[in-house]
Amino acid sequence: MKVLVTGAAGFIGSALSIRLLDRGDTVIGIDNHNDYYNPALKEARLARHENHPNYTHIRMNLEDREGIAELFKTYQFEGVVNLAAQAGVRYSIENPLAYVDTNLVGFAHILEGCRHNKVRHLVYASSSSVYGSNTKQPFSTSDNVNHPVSLYAATKKANELMAHTYSHLYDLPTTGLRFFTVYGPWDRPDMALQKFAKAMIAGEKIQVFNYGRHRRDFTYIDDIVEGVIRILDRPAPPNPDWDGDNPDTRSSKAPWRVYNIGNNNPVELMDYIEALENSLGVKADKELLPLQPGDVPDTYADVDDLVKEFGYKPSMSVKQGVENFAKWYKEYHQ
Repeated sequence: MKVLVTGAAGFIGSALSIRLLDRGDTVIGIDNHNDYYNPALKEARLARHENHPNYTHIRMNLEDREGIAELFKTYQFEGVVNLAAQAGVRYSIENPLAYVDTNLVGFAHILEGCRHNKVRHLVYASSSSVYGSNTKQPFSTSDNVNHPVSLYAATKKANELMAHTYSHLYDLPTTGLRFFTVYGPWDRPDMALQKFAKAMIAGEKIQVFNYGRHRRDFTYIDDIVEGVIRILDRPAPPNPDWDGDNPDTRSSKAPWRVYNIGNNNPVELMDYIEALENSLGVKADKELLPLQPGDVPDTYADVDDLVKEFGYKPSMSVKQGVENFAKWYKEYHQ
C-alpha cells in the first residue's frame, strides 16, 4: 500500500521505512531534519533508503498546516504512521512549547489530513511515559493514565484523546502504540546507549540516575518495527461490547485502540550498562545521581493484548540487542 511515515529520518521512522519498502510498499517519508541532535545522523539514516525507487522524501514540519493538507491531497495515502514528535522527557522540562507545537498542533494536522482523505488506518507513536505516577506493575492498557509527570508524557496522552475524537466523529480507524524504551543501532545520541558509549570510550564518567536502581523494559528496534507493521495492516475495529458504565480504556465503540509494545521483561539499568561494557570491552566509570524530574523509576509492559490479537511479542534479549548496537556504534564512529 501507499504509506506516509512521519519522522522518516528518525530512529524508528527510518527502520520502519526500510521494512515497508522491503515488502513492496510505496513510502512517502517526511522529516524536518531539525537540530535537536546532530542532523548528520538523520542524513546517514536516510541514505539507507532515500534512493529506493518506491521512496519519496519530503522535508517538512508537521506544524505546516497548508503543506500537510497538500501532502495528503496529492498522495492519497492508504496508511499513515505518525512517528514525528519532539522527543525526550528531560528536554520537555526545558522547552515545553516545542512539544506543544509538534506533538499537539502537528498531530492535529495529521488527523485532519487523514479525515479529509479517507485514510484507512492511522497508527501513531504514544509512549510508556503516559503511565506517569502509576506504580502497579506491569503497566497495562487497562490502567488509568491521568497522572503524567512530564509534558512529553502529557502530549502523548493528549494524542490518544485527540485520536479517539476523530475515530468517534469521523469513523477514522486509529491505533496508538505505547513504546517502551526503544534501543538499538542508529538510535538517538540523547538516549542512554549512545551517551554511555561515547563517555566510556572517551574515558569519561557516565551519569547514572536514581543511583542505578532504574528498571526499564528495553525494547529492540526490530521488535518495535515488527509490531508497528502487524498493527498497521489491521485497521482498528470498533468494540461492539464497549460499555459506558464500565468503560474499557483499551478500546471504544469507535474504531480506536491502544497497545503496549514492550519486551515484557524489565532489566536493571546496571545490567544494561554491564551488557554495554562487555560489548565495547570498556569498563564504565559511574557517577551515581538521584532520580531526575520527569523520570519514573520502573517500566514494565503488559503485552497480553498484543499476543492475543496479533500473535506477537517482542523477543530480542538485551545482551544481543546491546551487542548489535555496539557493533554498529563502532562502525559508524570508526
